[in-house]
Amino acid sequence: MREQVFVLGGAQTSFGELWNKSLVDLIDEAVAGAIESSGILPTDIDAVVIGNMVGGELSGQGHLGALVSGGLPHHPPALRVEAACASGGVAVHTACALLESGKAENVLVIGAEKLTDAPNDLVTSAIMNAGNSDRDTVAGLTFPGIFGLIANRYMYDYGLTRDDLSSVSAAHHEAAVKNPYAQFKKSIPRDVISKSAPVADPLRLLDCSPISDGAAAIILSTNPSDVQISASQVATDHVSLADRTSMTSFLSTRTAFQNALKEAGWNRNDIDCMELHDCFSIAAILHLEDMGFAEEGQGVRFYKNNQTHANGELPINMSGGLKACGHPIGATGVKQILDCYKQLTNRAPNQVPNCRRALAHNIGGIGATCAIHLLEHA
Repeated sequence: MREQVFVLGGAQTSFGELWNKSLVDLIDEAVAGAIESSGILPTDIDAVVIGNMVGGELSGQGHLGALVSGGLPHHPPALRVEAACASGGVAVHTACALLESGKAENVLVIGAEKLTDAPNDLVTSAIMNAGNSDRDTVAGLTFPGIFGLIANRYMYDYGLTRDDLSSVSAAHHEAAVKNPYAQFKKSIPRDVISKSAPVADPLRLLDCSPISDGAAAIILSTNPSDVQISASQVATDHVSLADRTSMTSFLSTRTAFQNALKEAGWNRNDIDCMELHDCFSIAAILHLEDMGFAEEGQGVRFYKNNQTHANGELPINMSGGLKACGHPIGATGVKQILDCYKQLTNRAPNQVPNCRRALAHNIGGIGATCAIHLLEHA
């Protein structure tokens, strides 16, 4: 980065089925908390970036940047960013670019989504806009169906078992028990996960991240704080699996991660904890392999060996991740940055000891977009 970018503070709402709150209510709550925690005045905000995917389709509200800016006393310039489930991460990346360029000194970044008030078929249809309508949607595919195909291929290639797959969700649910903002604060044994309702073979209900409401907000600044964003990278790939050379590896993650390490001057062993985009249990395994933490076919070993907890070899998703904390689509990427910030300032409910460097990994679609952020204690 040409200019150093710091996290001044942030806040989030609870994630879950929040029927008594509108999309705007959730945004307002997160913004107020972020401003309070950062110690700045609302008028210190030079720009607003909000990540959101389906506000227009499900809440009838598409012009969210101006809506948020209108709630601030001086109406700073604002924009909405959409990159499917990576909307939040790309919003953070956009804010970093504004700060690096000198266009702003303080940027308010928000991620928000309201999903649970709409009928399931409408939610499914809106989310599938992140796919390729000519190749995937026309064939009747949904994202659980696509990740089910990926899981089947992976099992065929590498011998992954159903019990192995369940160890991923079990670990993330266990981590969420301590998170007061999580949608599911309950540990779930592997055998219960394996026997939960089938969704898209071999995926079961408890392999899948839930439909959620929620918002998160952070203040990024060129003014120093305890936490610095040392790298911000976005990479993309074909939207449809049909156009790719592999079903079990995401080029966007590989590219964004390598570029982020180069930008920060790190190697992967410098990372003390990570927030990983576990939209489905199989996805977490793929990401670990794509980032080189494990060889192909070996990503599940961290879960099988019980090494993803706070004191483990590789602490993963101490918030509970998408699987247990919840997945309000646009909010996820921003919340991941906030979770890393909490770890690096010793404020996390599930604290990793001596955590100095953290990774946030956020994908959109079937890994068609990937945002990687590396953060460290300054």
